[in-house]
Amino acid sequence: MIKNIQRRGLLLVLSSPSGAGKSTLSRLLLKKDDNITLSVSMTTRSPRTGEQDGVDYNFVSTAEFEELVAQDGFLEHARVFDNYYGTPAAQVETALQEGRDVLFDIDWQGTQQLSQKVAKDLVRVFILPPSKAELERRLKNRAQDSAEVVAKRMSKANQEISHWAEYDYIIVNDYLEQSEQQLFSILQAERLKRARQTGLVSFVHDITGEE
Repeated sequence: MIKNIQRRGLLLVLSSPSGAGKSTLSRLLLKKDDNITLSVSMTTRSPRTGEQDGVDYNFVSTAEFEELVAQDGFLEHARVFDNYYGTPAAQVETALQEGRDVLFDIDWQGTQQLSQKVAKDLVRVFILPPSKAELERRLKNRAQDSAEVVAKRMSKANQEISHWAEYDYIIVNDYLEQSEQQLFSILQAERLKRARQTGLVSFVHDITGEE
């Protein structure tokens, strides 16, 4: 029987330019590992058709959101057009204390905010495309955006990629299966770090018989 040593959870951040595969890798990881969950953001926008409160987002009023901002209750937050989005600190801290990991699918700006508040719990992974041409091909093949939108996303990609050096790990997403394995290996290695295994002291004392 394998001994489960108590540990503190971690925050796994995935960032990438649009089209590099961040969302696909997120879905694969969540499907593969039961002990990591996607962070549920709080927002002031109205629910879209099919969205569930507490599952897709936590939907609140602008007044409620701004009150939490005033209380410094967010790990990261931003205003996008006319709506607020943010990650409440309390729910994340609860998960960490219970040894559960939280996945963040956010950009470099959100990652910087997290780094300022929870650096010790943070594992930052940046996903790069194998080439500029391949990134453009993927964006076009998604058939979700017009040629104009694809051009805007390509223009923005250079700015996003320029922040790659702020991350702990870099995955070049050329072959999806290989990238998935690399991401899972990163998660497993980070879970085994001594500093995160809060139950090690008592575990070792049980082995040695020392106080």
